[in-house]
Amino acid sequence: MANIEERRSALLARMEELEERLREIETELDAPHTKDWDDQAIEREGDEVMERMGTTGQAEIRKIQAALQRMDAGEYGFCVDCGDTISDERLDVLPYTPFCKKCAAAHDPS
Repeated sequence: MANIEERRSALLARMEELEERLREIETELDAPHTKDWDDQAIEREGDEVMERMGTTGQAEIRKIQAALQRMDAGEYGFCVDCGDTISDERLDVLPYTPFCKKCAAAHDPS
């Protein structure tokens, strides 16, 4: 079981990693494109993939920030829906999760 400061450090490290990746994506998207039509089509497909990666990274950063706020408020590790304790095993896999396993299943759109 990781203590809260270990989890905080891991979350901050992950957020730093994501922010660096987002900076790299932004730099790549801002780079000039070729004038060749065929190459432009390929570059555009690559840009779309990178934009989706950026969106996913931004969403994860928001989840991490929310988890850090829950830590500061003394609410980390408790389900925001039912109030039950979130298992250490679940937090090991998803340290930013706000839901216990039961409530997460209720929120899963699939």
